[in-house]
Amino acid sequence: MSTAIGRRRYLTNFEPHRLPHLFTDTLVLGTGVAGLQAALEAAEAGDVLLVTKGAAGDSASSWAQGGIAAATGPDDSPALHAQDTQSVACGLGHAQVIAGAVAEAPELIADLARRGAVFDRHGDALEAGREGGHSRSRIIHASDATGREIVRVLFDAVRHHPRIRVFEHCFAIDLLTCEGQVVGAVTYHGKYGHQMFWATTTILATGGCCRVFRETTNPPLATGDGLAMALRAGATLRDMEMIQFHPTTLYVAGAARALISEAVRGDGAYLVNRAGRRFMADYDPRGELAPRDVVSRAIAAEMKREHAPCVYLDVRHFAPGRFAARFPNLDRLCRDFDIHPERDLIPVRPSAHYTIGGVTADPDGRTTLPGLLACGEVTATGLHGANRLASNSLLEGLVWGRRAGRVAAARTRANGRPNRPLPVSHLLPPSPRTALDLTDVLNSLQSLMSRNVAVERSGDRLRETLEIIEFWARYVMDKVFDAPLAWETQNMLTVAYAVATGAATRCESRGVHYRTDYPDADPRWRCHIDLVRVESGLQVATAPVPD
Repeated sequence: MSTAIGRRRYLTNFEPHRLPHLFTDTLVLGTGVAGLQAALEAAEAGDVLLVTKGAAGDSASSWAQGGIAAATGPDDSPALHAQDTQSVACGLGHAQVIAGAVAEAPELIADLARRGAVFDRHGDALEAGREGGHSRSRIIHASDATGREIVRVLFDAVRHHPRIRVFEHCFAIDLLTCEGQVVGAVTYHGKYGHQMFWATTTILATGGCCRVFRETTNPPLATGDGLAMALRAGATLRDMEMIQFHPTTLYVAGAARALISEAVRGDGAYLVNRAGRRFMADYDPRGELAPRDVVSRAIAAEMKREHAPCVYLDVRHFAPGRFAARFPNLDRLCRDFDIHPERDLIPVRPSAHYTIGGVTADPDGRTTLPGLLACGEVTATGLHGANRLASNSLLEGLVWGRRAGRVAAARTRANGRPNRPLPVSHLLPPSPRTALDLTDVLNSLQSLMSRNVAVERSGDRLRETLEIIEFWARYVMDKVFDAPLAWETQNMLTVAYAVATGAATRCESRGVHYRTDYPDADPRWRCHIDLVRVESGLQVATAPVPD
């Protein structure tokens, strides 16, 4: 157990009489679809401060290419959508949660269209694509930039709302707690310095943590800050071992991994090995449209068998011009690397993509801490279980953003807003230990996680990972820094330790979590793994999955 991580409650020193204060009804941290949707709902009853550590459009939501899953076709239904979601969840999905969420999808699509979102259509009917794990064509998309289009529409509404104020480039360092309740956050802004934001309700919508891996589809901001903040404040993290790897990210040596949407395979692309042979049928009868965990492991196995750095997507059989018309951004991306999809194979390999586990939240976004709600990728709600069904992520953000915002609005009506600072402060004495180079620690951490906690895992490698992170933590978590890079490094050490702890605890293979030393699912592990911070490190417990 990491005592260095367990002992830290706050990352920065602060005293209320030395800092400026802002008071609001609802504080929303994060400007992806979940945070934007939550802010709009909460503003129905009071003032909202919407905080993001980058620019307002810098979120994983904006990078989402494929689409949003919704049962809108005549041959489809929310019941079938729920059935597919539950099947992919590998025993850890919550049936009632899933049924409720997918039932809201068609209405949310219609609401976005009313707000001005431009989705692809055939005449008046929505065009629906097919992706892995879905039994019907139900992926609603806006070309190959669906997330960007939804964020555009929601942020336009936020920007024009008189009761919402947006703080960009403002780093939320920690959640403030008083008498067991979350009462706001301590933040840092390059221009205004440290500030204390006080709120009746705080909504965490900070996204996931896949930047703890060297190869990832996530934007640079996805460093798990909200997960680490919540853990330090006393919230429960659930199923942190469940990290989804996207099977197909563009592999160009020396370049960052860029997502090649699952919709490409949904439209008929083949996965082939170095010899040009389609191989997915060797691993699963659903072929290229098997769920993401299956495809990722198959690609990893094929790469290992061939001693190859990648496999390939083949779209050369598409009609001339079809790929460029359907996926203009992907076509442009490939051509930037002198890959011409009409004649060339596209090199791909798996990369960390989505944090399935997260802060435990109920169907309305309530966490285990009073005053704290959560929505979107930062949460574990039971929607995804052990594996996320393709294109359910934007849906999750919209559903839980709306629900959490409505709960916040009700709390505002019932309680009013805070009007004075509370007696919350923190002073940590200087550390006697030597300082490590934080950039070196961060790069080494990402390499370590990619080696030992990626698509395949084993007990010995996971124990080694925990030992190494604990060593770094002794020299990094004992210090007070005043820079975002340092806070991100401390947060990533914390979250990586939580991911590795969950993976070392779960002695089976289920969904996206695959242990080479326990290659089969074990019914005894059909349960959630919960983590809570205590002075000695992380306290591990299990929780049943509702029937």
